[in-house]
Amino acid sequence: MANGSFVERLVAHARLPLVAGLDSARPVIHIFQAGGAGLRQVGTVNADAPEYPAKSWERYDRVPAIAWHPHEPKLLATGPAGLCEWTPQGTSVVPDAPSGAAYRHLAFSPDGSTLWASPSSSGEEETSEALDLASGARRSIRWWDTGVVEHPGGGLLATLASDQASSLLLFARPDDSAPARMRVFRHALMLDVDGYESPVFSPDGRFLALRGNAYVHSLDVFEFPTLRTVLRTTLGSSEQALSLHNTVFARHSGLLLVGTAEGSMAAIDLDGDAAVEHRVGDAPVNALAVLASDELVVADQTGRVTVMAGPGDAQVSDAAAAQARDRVAAYLAATTEVPEDADWRTDLVLSDGVRSWAPGDLERVTTAREADPMWLRLRAAINQHLDPLA
Repeated sequence: MANGSFVERLVAHARLPLVAGLDSARPVIHIFQAGGAGLRQVGTVNADAPEYPAKSWERYDRVPAIAWHPHEPKLLATGPAGLCEWTPQGTSVVPDAPSGAAYRHLAFSPDGSTLWASPSSSGEEETSEALDLASGARRSIRWWDTGVVEHPGGGLLATLASDQASSLLLFARPDDSAPARMRVFRHALMLDVDGYESPVFSPDGRFLALRGNAYVHSLDVFEFPTLRTVLRTTLGSSEQALSLHNTVFARHSGLLLVGTAEGSMAAIDLDGDAAVEHRVGDAPVNALAVLASDELVVADQTGRVTVMAGPGDAQVSDAAAAQARDRVAAYLAATTEVPEDADWRTDLVLSDGVRSWAPGDLERVTTAREADPMWLRLRAAINQHLDPLA
């Protein structure tokens, strides 16, 4: 990287040996391809973009949103010129898309026909947008943000609807009759505050990991489909310059990999409740990504981006895909869809990883413990204020 910059985030293609790296100094995206000789850069998006402002809150709105096509070597990204498309043939501006970097988050529908984008370019509050890539038609859809991730079992999506007080981790399915829509299911996770990164599933679909949040460098792992908390820890305070993009699951071994500020990588066995540290280099590990081949792409704060073998047993388990499908089926059997015309924010069965609340239950909560999450303590205080005799 030039001028002391480094790659601060890596996003790998789901099936091809391609990975996109976001530059720390400018809203530039470097495209790398993995091969027998390691990594080579094969493209750049927003190459002429100016440097970020020094103030973090001014920088926030200029960081590009990116999304890989699920099957093709195609990346969509926001930038100063608008919504851009990169392919091996070059970079072009997407016609009929909003000008400028209007979108903060991008995701492809599983069939690749629709781009889901948030927030809506219409300016309407708490709505997102679906862009039909063939026709250019846009329509408003339910609110989501911070990535849309497909469960390894297929047919189920996970995304976030964030709020400063509390955020929802929602599960949904793409609507077969109208691919632009996501149909939300009732059973969801309630998270404290906001500021989380995109959820990450283990290859067998059993675990879901989240890095965040706006106040501490937390790491939360939930079991799926029970939504039970498996791991909850704090990696540091919000004042520490720790990476938010340092957590992935190895595709084959299922180990949870976490990069550290000491230049190592912790490989966590969630079943065995054990961790093994692997030395990567002498500089803080700033970003990790796992390719479909299970090779690990590592970026550190010296500007190096390297590829290495993933730790653990690299043999693909034939049972993992079947287990993932079974977990999706178990979740679907235990839940129902929120009706299209319902207010999904009041029609959910919520879990915090320990307890669950049916619709309406939280309206009656008037007491909370000091150990309870802040969102629950706030909810109890508000309810107590509204009904002082409770």
